[in-house]
Amino acid sequence: MGGAEPIGQWPWRRRSFLMKSAPPLPLREVFNMKEIILMPVGFVSSPATAQTDKDWGQITSRILLQPEYVGSLSGLGDFSHAIIITYLHQAKYEKEKHLQRHPRGLESMPKVGIFSQRAKDRPNPLGVTAVKIINVGSDFIEVKGLDAIHNTPVLDIKPYYPQYDKIDLPEVPEWVNRLMAEYF
Repeated sequence: MGGAEPIGQWPWRRRSFLMKSAPPLPLREVFNMKEIILMPVGFVSSPATAQTDKDWGQITSRILLQPEYVGSLSGLGDFSHAIIITYLHQAKYEKEKHLQRHPRGLESMPKVGIFSQRAKDRPNPLGVTAVKIINVGSDFIEVKGLDAIHNTPVLDIKPYYPQYDKIDLPEVPEWVNRLMAEYF
């Protein structure tokens, strides 16, 4: 209320802000973390071999699991939708070019920060897409609407839970509706 706190005073900088249920890591470990290693659980098999900005809703893809995850999809066939988290392996983030930009490079869109858009070229190139489940096998899931090209690494597959994932009456800027008109 009396102005912004200096960075050194932000609550997350105080040890008391850390969760009390787990033993705290030394702050130097928490705030100097340079790398997180994730391994793909599978890869996308898709007719889409190049990035596009429209008609993803018409594409049917398969996610082929790594051998060590065969059987992990048991029960997923009871759901109509899933959330797929991908590593956008062809993305190339350049701070000077992507930190603030017009979505899709369209001058008709406002210039906004990277965290106000879902562009692939971002500091951590993760894709998150809700998809319709078509078929589930022991080592694959077939989906519709996954906006990922052939051979994209898949980091995680989660069932869509409306209790978690649904937002009633979300608000977005008007330009988002124009931008996404033909995406799916």
